[in-house]
Amino acid sequence: MKKRKLEISVISDVHLGTYACHAEELLAYLNSIQPRKLILNGDIIDIWQVERNYFPPAHIKVLRKILGMAAKGTEVYYITGDHDEALRKFSDTTIGNLHIVNKLVLDLGKKKVWFFHGDVFDTAIRKLKWLTKLGGRGYNLLLLVNKILNGLFQKMGKERYPLSQKIKLGAKDAVKHIADFENTAVQLAIENGYDYVVCGHMHQPKKEVRHTQHGECTYLNSGDWVEHLTALEYTFKRWKVYNYDEDKLLPFFVDDDIRTMDMQELVAIITQKKEGMGKAKQRPEKEGEIPLE
Repeated sequence: MKKRKLEISVISDVHLGTYACHAEELLAYLNSIQPRKLILNGDIIDIWQVERNYFPPAHIKVLRKILGMAAKGTEVYYITGDHDEALRKFSDTTIGNLHIVNKLVLDLGKKKVWFFHGDVFDTAIRKLKWLTKLGGRGYNLLLLVNKILNGLFQKMGKERYPLSQKIKLGAKDAVKHIADFENTAVQLAIENGYDYVVCGHMHQPKKEVRHTQHGECTYLNSGDWVEHLTALEYTFKRWKVYNYDEDKLLPFFVDDDIRTMDMQELVAIITQKKEGMGKAKQRPEKEGEIPLE
């Protein structure tokens, strides 16, 4: 089956290394597209949970697929998040087509797009990380229960039910937290002259034009691959939210070359120096922009 060609695909909050991760569905999605740029907007590997020694073959295949895409010419930008913050020490590292960054700015035609994960706005994570991790384990347990229930619903021919999402959105504090996050992102983007701001972190897929007294900006969020199974796609000068559950195409199987290629071979291919390959260009920070360090 022919792959869809995209200018940009953005995924975030995959949480590889947790029971809640839908790695097989993500692998099917990655096999169905051929993007010029693949932007991993944080929390791809859940380093907070990897210590529990859970990293099944499907999760490894996702990493192999991403490395394979980079080896074949896709520019891959890994933007660090809070669950994979250990990678921030490698920020501004470029290996072939793979770039590790804390934030990214792209010029798309006459529009400027600001990409970052978003945990920098979450004071609970920044000040009470130990408590956040403890709460995260309970959240992951809820997601696991939800995943099991959805597996049963699927066998019964019923639609997926976002139990954890319903619980979160039922709490007024959670709704206010999401609204505050989005407003802060939009305000900073407008102040710094960005036309689009693209985040992850909140696990709430969205595309919405926001207006303030200082200007206009489009807020985008790629959602996640533990509850919503969503991504952002940019093609023909337009952004859209992709939803795996609404895709009527049959799932793609793992590429033969990825299935048979050894991980060391993939790393060797990516680390080969290519003529004219340099670091990802970053726009200098402006006054008022929050640094991600």
